[in-house]
Amino acid sequence: MTHLSTHVLDAVTGQPAVGVPVALTDTTGTLLTQAVTDKDGRIGSLASQELSGVHRLTFDTAAYFVAQGIVGFYPEIVIAFDITDPAGKYHVPVLLSPYAYSTYKGS
Repeated sequence: MTHLSTHVLDAVTGQPAVGVPVALTDTTGTLLTQAVTDKDGRIGSLASQELSGVHRLTFDTAAYFVAQGIVGFYPEIVIAFDITDPAGKYHVPVLLSPYAYSTYKGS
């Protein structure tokens, strides 16, 4: 089974971004799963099956910003990535602020 996880950190506060809705879709746009970041800003498992090929994580940052009383420029972040090893471990972290974000392939 593919291991897929994420972590969202609020770069303004330096704290985990709690309550960010995240959706996992395949290349056809089919929703595979959705979850919300926990008290540590993490979702430990987004995959319940073997995955391969291009997939997308969509982070509903608008919901997070509204909950924080912040106006943000990016209402959502969509990260496309290619799963080349269905038995592999994939971690997609996001560093978030109202006017910028960054991501990388974590481990």
